[in-house]
Amino acid sequence: MTVNTDLLLLVALGLGAGVLAGMFGVGGGLVIVPGLVLLLKLDPKMAAGTSLGALVLPTGLLGAYEYYRSGYIDLKAAVVVAVGLFLGAYVGARIMIGLDPALTRRLYGIFLLLMGARLLISAK
Repeated sequence: MTVNTDLLLLVALGLGAGVLAGMFGVGGGLVIVPGLVLLLKLDPKMAAGTSLGALVLPTGLLGAYEYYRSGYIDLKAAVVVAVGLFLGAYVGARIMIGLDPALTRRLYGIFLLLMGARLLISAK
């Protein structure tokens, strides 16, 4: 994987997590961590630390500090994901406001099933 590909994956991950956060109130544990593990092949500890680093302003300051202290945050990746979260959350909120509540419940259920299935299939 090239540096440009990694950067594009990080941007897409941040935007996707931001849109889903705006739509469903999810981000770090359901989107960013599995995305970093599955797409970028990060160690789960590095993925969790990087996710917290990206979410540090709104959540997890003390947890992120502990991961940082232990060497488990990729600061560059965390900043790129954070920018995507910032922009994506706005897009997700705009999408969600116009959707029927029953449709949003179905979409969220499908999303959770797909993520769960993907994690189960990739488990070694």
